[in-house]
Amino acid sequence: MTVWVRVVSLICLCGMLSAAETSESHLGKGYDALRQEQYDVAAAEFRAALQVDPTLVMRARFPLAVAFFELKQSAEARREFEAVRREMGDHPNTSYYLGRLDLEDQSFESAIRHLNQAVARPPFPDTTYYLGLAYFRQGDLASAEKWLQRAVELNPRDSQAQYQLGLVYRKEGREEDGKKALALSAEIRRREADESKLRMDCARKLDEGPRSEARVFCQQLYDSGNADKLTRLGTLYGQHGDLEAALEPLHRAAELAPQAPQMQYNLAFTYYRLNRFEDARAPLARAVERWPDIFQLNSLYGAVLLKLGEDGAACEVLRRAHLLQPQDAGAANLLYAALLRLGQRNQAARRYSEALRSFDEAAKLRPADPEPHRSLAEIYSLTGQASEAAAEREQADRLSKNAENVGP
Repeated sequence: MTVWVRVVSLICLCGMLSAAETSESHLGKGYDALRQEQYDVAAAEFRAALQVDPTLVMRARFPLAVAFFELKQSAEARREFEAVRREMGDHPNTSYYLGRLDLEDQSFESAIRHLNQAVARPPFPDTTYYLGLAYFRQGDLASAEKWLQRAVELNPRDSQAQYQLGLVYRKEGREEDGKKALALSAEIRRREADESKLRMDCARKLDEGPRSEARVFCQQLYDSGNADKLTRLGTLYGQHGDLEAALEPLHRAAELAPQAPQMQYNLAFTYYRLNRFEDARAPLARAVERWPDIFQLNSLYGAVLLKLGEDGAACEVLRRAHLLQPQDAGAANLLYAALLRLGQRNQAARRYSEALRSFDEAAKLRPADPEPHRSLAEIYSLTGQASEAAAEREQADRLSKNAENVGP
């Protein structure tokens, strides 16, 4: 599971978005940096957001702690996780990370206490593995066996859990069981290596064609019970131009992991690329409601709504995307287009005050573009506001001349 997914699984507990644009910008950049595993950048952005608004506990302090954790800055990570716990109380996610930090510090009793708090509602699939590992390091072989067996049951493909379980069996004097578990761990690693080669061969066949034969070969990678493998297969299809084939594995992955925003995004983006905008809407609507602070979800959802002609809803979602990442030109362009279309629609329906608001917002978004000013001039003329209309026409003419002077 990626760090981005781990973080947003707790961020969904947050409240409404802050009104401060600067904090939103830092948050958006921070989440994007986490997704790209740029942890030093993420830490800087979340610290900046907290300087603007220190109350952003779940939206900034928790992901800041995760960034420190990934940077191996244990003292800083522990300080931030403890601060989150003081503000929000015990939560499985916080207990999980504190337990991981305790393991690294060889504080096994504390690790067991924290991980037992987390395992009641395990936030991540490897929670049981780390609890079993803590018991093993403490010397409690019976408890270690219990939780490592549970980890293997939850994920039979986890070579690390199988390996650790084999070591426990050996310590208990169960040499035969230990050999079997260690052999299975080695077999899982071998299959992973074979799968890696299979993916490379699949990519080559998709590029070389014919597509029908490539699909038959690549379906060897399909595993209906493994969301990560399904995502890799769907992504492989998409990267090599077979979007139709990508849908089935990505749809199944989204079903298996409804808590993972990246998998909902992957499915919706594939539908979008296929111009199946209604199909893209459903997973995005649910995802944006659950994870309102993720820029990629908001940007894609806004683009889908714009394609569906829902200009008002598109403006609302794209405003949020623009707040999260003001520097992203794509989201800004989408918001600008949505505002113009919404303004034109309101103007045609003689909802002039609403149209004025849309065109005025568009003009502020692109101060050098004459088009919103022309539309503002038209509405002021229609509503008998001659001086305002003249001012807007003059502004539009001035901006048009400036654009001509700059040239292509």
